[in-house]
Amino acid sequence: MRAMILHQSKEALRLENVPIPEPVDKEVLIRVEACGVCRTDLHVWEGELAHPHLPLILGHQVVGTIVKQGAQARRFENGVRVGAPWLARSCQHCPYCLAGQENLCDHALYRGYQLNGGFAEYCLADEDYVFPIPEHYSSLHAAPLLCAGLIGYRSLRLAGEARKLGFYGFGAAAHLLLQVARHQGKEVYAFTRKGDEKAQAFARQLGAVWAGASEQPPPEPLDAALIFASAGYLVPLALQAVRKGGSVVCAGIYMSDIPSFPYSLLYGERVLRSVTNLTRQDGEEFFTLLFEKPIETTITVYDLEQANQALADLREGRLVGSAVLAIESH
Repeated sequence: MRAMILHQSKEALRLENVPIPEPVDKEVLIRVEACGVCRTDLHVWEGELAHPHLPLILGHQVVGTIVKQGAQARRFENGVRVGAPWLARSCQHCPYCLAGQENLCDHALYRGYQLNGGFAEYCLADEDYVFPIPEHYSSLHAAPLLCAGLIGYRSLRLAGEARKLGFYGFGAAAHLLLQVARHQGKEVYAFTRKGDEKAQAFARQLGAVWAGASEQPPPEPLDAALIFASAGYLVPLALQAVRKGGSVVCAGIYMSDIPSFPYSLLYGERVLRSVTNLTRQDGEEFFTLLFEKPIETTITVYDLEQANQALADLREGRLVGSAVLAIESH
């Protein structure tokens, strides 16, 4: 199979021909049709997430069809289209897993980080950690749901009953979550890079009640702010924007250092918390919601061989919505 392989941090991915992996135990072999390109892929490529299992196939927003199964796999038939996310496996017996917090499992393995991912024509997945894809989504448009959608959904859950939401960093996750929030009757205020009028117009087009630069105060205090960008300097700005008793949720797996800020920004029982990965329950709830109320994904499509370009465009903010690799087996 063709695969784009990372051999060293910050080096270009190499297109190579490698053996198609064989599923064992409860694994299924997925013929990949599309794979989203995520900021986490960028963090792995840049070496900001330590100790990836190199050489490595990136990609954790995998959509494709099951074509082969391990001896113990029973959950799906061949031919079923599924999505495989970042969380590839957890131990299922530690205190975190037993408490329904498998996203905190110290022995969890992650796709496109410790295990090979979807920047390839085939990908392995544990059958217990994949989700059926609703028929009304094409594989290309379904791919961003596997991380941008799932992490966004978990972030929204952690914001509680907040009605006025601020989204800092209006990219792949925010453009999906805005639609979910509107469906729930919430107001969204979109914060973008200074001068990024294209992203601000996109946010308003999707239903944001206000859009402006991250440095601007919102027109009224927020109940909660969700930070999707990896810039630590946004944390004090978000704390300043939320009301007393409000919360700031940091949704990224990596964030640059948070600058010091006066205690008065946190005072008033404001809450600052992070999102760590996802659980299978998040996926089941999110995809159930999508069967009932589909949301539109805005994508920029690249061929498998253009994975390096997709990463560069993502890093430089040159695309709207989500980057997705279109992958066809030969």
